[in-house]
Amino acid sequence: MPPRRSAEPGRGGRAGRPRRLVPDPGRRHHPVMRDADRNASIDAHLARPWAERQRPPPRVCAWPGCSAEGLYRAPRSRERLRDYCWLCLEHVREHNRRWDYFAGMSPAEIDRHRRLDATWHRPSWRFGVGPGRCGLDDPFEDPLGILRGRRAPPRPREVEPEAVRMMRRLGLEPGFTLDELKRRFKLLAKRLHPDLNGADRAAEARLREVIEAYRYLLDRRLYAGGPAAP
Repeated sequence: MPPRRSAEPGRGGRAGRPRRLVPDPGRRHHPVMRDADRNASIDAHLARPWAERQRPPPRVCAWPGCSAEGLYRAPRSRERLRDYCWLCLEHVREHNRRWDYFAGMSPAEIDRHRRLDATWHRPSWRFGVGPGRCGLDDPFEDPLGILRGRRAPPRPREVEPEAVRMMRRLGLEPGFTLDELKRRFKLLAKRLHPDLNGADRAAEARLREVIEAYRYLLDRRLYAGGPAAP
């Protein structure tokens, strides 16, 4: 049986409630840090919080001869728009007054630059010209014959490795028709029939492989054109 808990006053109070421990005044609360060090650390944190201590030092205004804090960024030049210098409020206003993005450019260069802004200064070309063009006279897919019956040539079907393996069992190549599949299956099934090979185990295994390959190609309609086999 489990031991019974004491209910005597001074040895646990109420039954089932653990006894409270009274801290020893002569015992240190921290095994390493002394009370004087702890008080100094708390005072330093209250005087200058941790976030303030981690803040980088203030930037000085990049304007020649200015020692004020640089709180505002400005691009250095037209060619270095993402390379900033930091200025105070007075000098960033002066920088904005002097800033001229198109300084030194002719009217023709300015016009060309503004036109290139429409395409983010990336190469462009007219419709039907350039790489990946698609002209109106190029063939395209029109299975319903709505647009004058122009159709693109059929795209070659990607053949999976498993399908290629099944074709090789029957001696076929990609692009075979349904009639070729049936004729090849009938020829191999007749050649490997048990009545013609007696109890040849190799012929029976080969026949099972042929039947498996025929059903695989037929069920997935991997032949080129023709109606689905029943």
